[in-house]
Amino acid sequence: MKSFSLRTKQRIEMIDVTDQVQQIVRESGVKSGVCFVFVPHTTAAITINEGADSSVRLDIIEKLSELVPFRANYHHLEGNSDAHIKASLIGPSVTILIENGKLALGTWQRVFFCEFDGPRARQVFVQIVEAKS
Repeated sequence: MKSFSLRTKQRIEMIDVTDQVQQIVRESGVKSGVCFVFVPHTTAAITINEGADSSVRLDIIEKLSELVPFRANYHHLEGNSDAHIKASLIGPSVTILIENGKLALGTWQRVFFCEFDGPRARQVFVQIVEAKS
């Protein structure tokens, strides 16, 4: 397993981490297999979505904030319940096929780290499993 760190700059943001994940795949030497990407945080998530148009990220962030507002009648006293809920909705991991040594993403797909309680120092774990012939 490999990992990389990142520092988020805003309370809520989506950071494209595709290149970092692809670099780990390349360094593994695996030509065919599966790549698991996991974030060990309860107020952050990982997802795959369109990377060509940054307004998609803005739409996702705005809609999540509309659905799960920062201030509401939450019970959690730390003041970040919305971040926990958003992270649960998106999820802590993605699975991506590896083909010919590359992430088998669609034309417009990118891997995004989703910060919901920043700014913070964060960790992303990547596990590569080679396909058996």
